[in-house]
Amino acid sequence: MGHLYNLAFGDKDLTTGGINDSIVSNNNDSGKVLATVVATVYAFTDKYPDAWVYATGSTKSRTRLYRMGLTKYLTEIEEDFDLYGQRLGEWEIFEKGVEYEAFLVQRKNV
Repeated sequence: MGHLYNLAFGDKDLTTGGINDSIVSNNNDSGKVLATVVATVYAFTDKYPDAWVYATGSTKSRTRLYRMGLTKYLTEIEEDFDLYGQRLGEWEIFEKGVEYEAFLVQRKNV
């Protein structure tokens, strides 16, 4: 089994230099941000194909937003990745219409 990596992203805090994953910038770029995240996961798993990538939102509503994005592109995702959702502390194969606490992906063996 490959190593587990936590996927985290947010806005750069200009005071601390750290990443703030709870800020709400309201600049209508969520589609662009999520496309960048997807491209990053592809690039990362190209280099580390055995890696498991874990993600969850910093709030319940953000986790829901991520689930909606995964659901929208599920057919495409399943071509290249095994996708799991965490529900009630247990991992299961991701299914549409199920509310999950977190997500886990691994690149399929090509």
